[in-house]
Amino acid sequence: MPNDSRPLAISVPAPRTLDLIFTADALKQLHERYRIVEADPEDVASLSDEVLSQARYIIGQPPLDHDTLARLPKLRAILNVESNLINNMPYEVLFERGIHVVTTGQVFAEPVAEMGLAMALNIARGVVDADLAFREGRELWGGDGNRSARLLSGSDIGIVGFGDLGKALNRVLSGFRARIRVFDPWMPASILRDNGVEPASLETVLTKSDFVFVVASVTSENEGFLGAKAFASMRPGAAFILLSRAGVVDFDALMASVESGHIVAASDVFPEEPLALDHKVRRLPGFLRSAHRAGALDSAFKKMGDMVLEDMDLMDRDLPPMRCKRAERETVARMRSKPVTLN
Repeated sequence: MPNDSRPLAISVPAPRTLDLIFTADALKQLHERYRIVEADPEDVASLSDEVLSQARYIIGQPPLDHDTLARLPKLRAILNVESNLINNMPYEVLFERGIHVVTTGQVFAEPVAEMGLAMALNIARGVVDADLAFREGRELWGGDGNRSARLLSGSDIGIVGFGDLGKALNRVLSGFRARIRVFDPWMPASILRDNGVEPASLETVLTKSDFVFVVASVTSENEGFLGAKAFASMRPGAAFILLSRAGVVDFDALMASVESGHIVAASDVFPEEPLALDHKVRRLPGFLRSAHRAGALDSAFKKMGDMVLEDMDLMDRDLPPMRCKRAERETVARMRSKPVTLN
């Protein structure tokens, strides 16, 4: 290693793998340009001083304490390919030292937005139920099969959260001539208007929407903030579509509202994953389920590696990272997402 002048990167991408997030060509470039030291996240602190003293990048999101950071004098960036920001390192020290913390999570925005659209269209037109009925020979033809159907076009749509996913969702909904209201307390109203949506209170989004999409991250301020009162305030028969994290809802209250027939719902995320086989939601009518697969496309994972390589190249030339999204000093410690456990 002393005779190798290439920058050193510690690779701890768990639960991802380098093969998952890099194409074969990109992975070859990574190994050609950098000395790669692979480790499990919990073992970073036990790496040798020789490795830690030379490390320029960390690919992943391992737990780091003050002592370990002090042993990383050349560290320039933590490139988070898990994509959820977890409060497992002293961010204030990283910012004080000018160490970039960036995430590749925006690669999932478009795939998840498309899944959200698919869920809304299925709820509106009963596609899955109609297919199951057809397979079992109990299909209803023509208008008889459309008694509860409705249009997404021209409807009232509410979005809770307007980060990368909210913006992507707005784009895929743009052709439906819907009135879209958005609640996001971290987003200036002018930015919402610039994106062609109406700034609105949470109460307005809930009470005035035929379809409510929840794409907000879990923070220290909003865990479980959508509960029984929120669901009761929604229009009878409205659709609640959960795409971000289950931690923002009281899941028992959501199931109760669906079971009562007041609303219908769809979710790609659940309080525990994998979900217990006897969990009530598995058999709940009026609830469309997806096993945390909305963003898990190989094309999305491979974009991560491209973004990481491009930003490392920029930083090697003393330029700031531009492809990945930077963690913000004011908000990063508020994040409360659980680590990803599934690909």
